[in-house]
Parts: sequence; structure tokens; C-alpha cells
Amino acid sequence: MRYLMFALVLPATFVASEGQAQQRPPLVLAAASLQESLTAAANAWAKTGHVKPTISFAASSALARQVESGAPADLFVSADEDWMNELAAKNLIVASTRVTFLGNRLVVAAPAGGGVRIPVRPPAALVRVLTAGPLAMADTAVPAGKYGQAALEKLGVWPQVAPKVVRAENVRATLALVERGAAPLGIVYATDAKASTKVRIAGVFPENTHPPITYPVARLKASTNPEAEAFRRFLVSRAGKAIFVRFGFSAR
Repeated sequence: MRYLMFALVLPATFVASEGQAQQRPPLVLAAASLQESLTAAANAWAKTGHVKPTISFAASSALARQVESGAPADLFVSADEDWMNELAAKNLIVASTRVTFLGNRLVVAAPAGGGVRIPVRPPAALVRVLTAGPLAMADTAVPAGKYGQAALEKLGVWPQVAPKVVRAENVRATLALVERGAAPLGIVYATDAKASTKVRIAGVFPENTHPPITYPVARLKASTNPEAEAFRRFLVSRAGKAIFVRFGFSAR
């Protein structure tokens, strides 16, 4: 009798395990500045018994264009509201799943071994420091580039600084220019600077000089993966947000 019961249970267990192994991981399109933090969140989610999400990191603008072109993704996490708004206007997200759950700060990164400090005022002093060499910034189609230009315009120094700007495709490419010494300074997020041992924060832009830096997440209309919604809920939960806070983000 014991042998018969074992024989009946074993096939059922095998089928369940096989089904779990075949489960497709949800695909998440996420802003480049989330690399370390979102990877950590995906790892934590997998440790609870779920299939680990696949994450594609790039500029929010590039990812939004992929969604518009029909990319078979499940979740989108943007580094600003504008690109999420664009997808919402085209009915490409599930509106009820959209949540703004993180915040960030805009900073100037400098090589770790240097001693330069960024004076916010007077404008002449700020111009003198920022124009001493190339200033790395993300392209203005990218949220980090948009925030950076807005801050310099608000501080009244953009016309003088603009000729010295070297544009990068996203915020991590901007960070890499400073890490490699190709630019002595770069405008990035505080979390990017924190993620690198090769740079330090030389100055922080006042929050009133640029639009709020926020990160919305939403499930895409094209998603058919049941794990996608469960992972989204985890990200916006208290436990999920706590992971991002460890990497320097603020929870909203």
C-alpha cells in the first residue's frame, strides 16, 4: 500500500515541477539607473519561489519606443512621468497598475580621487567649475538629460555651459565618461554615483531647480504573463521599496 501511494504521488510532483520549469519569466523594461537595485529586487523575488524576471535596462526613451514598436514585454519602469504618459496616451499600459513608487536626486559626479566641489551660487563660480572641461550629460530625450538641462537653465548658466556639454545615450553612459576620465564632471542621479567606486558626488542640485525625479511602474497591455502583476505588486510593496532605499532611492 505504501508503495502504491508513493507511485501515485510521484507523477503529480514531477508534472508540477516540470510546469514550473517551463514557466516563462516576466520581461521588465527598466530605466538604466535601476540596474543594481532592480536586479536585487528580482533576486529577492526569486528567493521566495517565483521565477526570476528578465530585465532589460536602457534609457526610458529607448524602452518606450520598443514598447510602441510591439516589444513583447510585461512591465515598464520609467525614470520620469513623461515617457509613461506617452505610453498611456497610446493605450499601451494598464492604467490601474500605474504607480509612482521611487524618487531620486540630481548630482554632479567627479572622479573619486579629486577635490573639486560644485558651488551652486554665485552663477559665475558655477560656470567656472562646470566649463573647466567637458561636462558629461545624458541626451535631452533621456530623463537625466532633461532634468540636468532644466537645472542649469533654472540656475541661469545654461548658455555658458552648453558649449562644453558632451552628450551620452543614457545616464549610465554619462557615468562611464567620468569613470574613464573622458569628462571631469558628469550630471547623473545620486544613486548612479553611489553605485560606482570610481566617482564621488561633488555637488547636489537643489530640488526646486528641476522637475521632481520620479519612477513610475506599470503593466503593459500586451502582457500575458501572470507573474508580471505579482512582481509589480512586490516592487511597490513596503518590502520591495525597502530594497531600493538601500541603493539610495527614496520611497514614495
